[in-house]
Amino acid sequence: MMNSAKNVFRMENSVWGGARLQDEQDKNNCCEVCFMENRQLLPFERNRYYVGKLLTSADFQAEQAYFNNKRRFLNQLMFGAGIVCGLSVYSLDDLSIMVESGAAIDGLGREVVVESSVVRKLSAIEGFDSLTSERAALCLRYREEAVHPVCTVNRMERDEEYELNRLREGWELFLMDAQDVAQEGAQESEFLLHSTLYEDNDFSVTVTIPAIVSAGSAVKALVRIRKLSEAKKRFTLDCVLQAPAFLAPGGGHEVRIRAVDLDLEKDEVFDCPNWLTAQQPLDEAILLAKTDAVRISIDDEEKAARDSFLLKVAVSAEPVEEILSREVGRVSLEMRSFSAPPEYIRLADISLQLTKSAYIIDRVEECGVKKYLYTTSGEETRRGYESWFASPEATVSAAPAAQPGGAGMSGGLSFQEPLYATGTCEIPLGDRARRGEVFYSSEIMHGLGAGNVYVQVGFEYLAEDSRLSSTAKNTIYGDVSLFDQENLPVAPAQTAVKVMNDRGSFVVAAKLQKETSYVMLLLRWVAVKMPSEDDRTLLQRISDKSISAVQPTVLLGTRESCYFSVRFRNMEPCGLTYELTDRDSGEITPDGVYTAPAREGVYEIRISCADAPLICTYAYAIVKKKENREGEKS
Repeated sequence: MMNSAKNVFRMENSVWGGARLQDEQDKNNCCEVCFMENRQLLPFERNRYYVGKLLTSADFQAEQAYFNNKRRFLNQLMFGAGIVCGLSVYSLDDLSIMVESGAAIDGLGREVVVESSVVRKLSAIEGFDSLTSERAALCLRYREEAVHPVCTVNRMERDEEYELNRLREGWELFLMDAQDVAQEGAQESEFLLHSTLYEDNDFSVTVTIPAIVSAGSAVKALVRIRKLSEAKKRFTLDCVLQAPAFLAPGGGHEVRIRAVDLDLEKDEVFDCPNWLTAQQPLDEAILLAKTDAVRISIDDEEKAARDSFLLKVAVSAEPVEEILSREVGRVSLEMRSFSAPPEYIRLADISLQLTKSAYIIDRVEECGVKKYLYTTSGEETRRGYESWFASPEATVSAAPAAQPGGAGMSGGLSFQEPLYATGTCEIPLGDRARRGEVFYSSEIMHGLGAGNVYVQVGFEYLAEDSRLSSTAKNTIYGDVSLFDQENLPVAPAQTAVKVMNDRGSFVVAAKLQKETSYVMLLLRWVAVKMPSEDDRTLLQRISDKSISAVQPTVLLGTRESCYFSVRFRNMEPCGLTYELTDRDSGEITPDGVYTAPAREGVYEIRISCADAPLICTYAYAIVKKKENREGEKS
């Protein structure tokens, strides 16, 4: 090709500013620049002019190459490859198509302009005779053509008399089998996180989600089932994904994935997209599979999911646009070159009906085939079209607002409903505490603020419960001595509470009724506040709203984890706050994943709404060692 190119584009000696081309080598260099592959445009070089510079054809060619390559480089970065306008394809009859005028940019950043609409018989388009299937891709590519022959100046005896004086930037159509169209490679980046839920020689199940999501915005968590072998097997997946920091479309923090009796071919995939909404910014939000709700079977044979499945996502306060701009801008030039698009533009797919002696155009498909480029010149038209489509947010905001005393409000609310809070406190007794001694707690903040608050304390302890077949937590309010027949592990004492109303705190005093060997007195306190006038608006908002744990009590082994999800009553799903009411009762993450401690017991978890802490509920984890749990099951 290079030799023929030199023959077509040979250029005789020419003069610019009195400088003359010197030898045949300059002409060869010029031709090579003309036909160099345009994938590598860097570094850019332009002529440096000085007095007396001898200009050759190579210098002129470098002058053109610099501006062409700089423009094409910017086209690649700013726009990519695709159609700028026009280039619609129509079937005129069973044998012919029409391509409208338009403009495009190819994979090398070159502008391809079809100046007027053209009609072609399909059989006359290049590549038709090479088709092997009944689905063809109609493509457009850039093509230069040498034109305008002129008589050469200072022609040498061995040279031709005429040369072509111009290069016309044109185009050409061609056909290829649709399955042979080159796909644009995916850019390597850290934008997506992947974790494998299940994999064997026949199937794989992976979950994919962006590594960084925006708080308050929906994000897709994609569950993909892929067939890896050619074996004929049926695959079934039924599982629940738990996303404590996200809200599912139906409310709550769980989404169920079901795919029953899939019969896939090798490398075929089945996608289950799930949309979640991030609630609040977090450095690490967890996506995990519910341990007892994963069912995988292949030809009715049960399979076990991977224990290591876990995805940790960052929830950012930045809007989606900023996150996307940063992730796109981080892609280097080397990474972009690995995923470069093809040098042609795909205009349409054409379905054919082939017979022994002819063909018939069945249909022309453009939707999903064409790739259009975004241009600022079409923004005004785009906004005009967009006004005909109402966004979901606009629809919601247009709904009539609930009026006070309307259907959304309770008419006869009593504002005497109290505010309350609870917690535990420990009072050290020291060694061999004696009867009649008085001990005091440290100052405790009840969290209800200043005002008239009533505080009651009770004795909290753990004891075996035959009905639960486990250790249970109990609290006695009042005189402990009335339960002496039960031999409770509690130091009997008389209690009193001093409430500092203006400080929002209290102190507990305990007077021992008998000598005891216990070194610590564990008390449960409950604080109740009658609301003031300032609290009535808040109570009006939350009076009929509540949350409840989906599983109020769970049975776990030591160091096992689970997620406490909640149901919302008369309220929209909101962000939650999780806290343990006792020390050394395990660990719980901000998004509700609880990890049991190493010792057995019953542990309490308080769950409240982040924006309205008074809306709360409690859940309990019964923790037993693995051997004890297995003994109960047997």
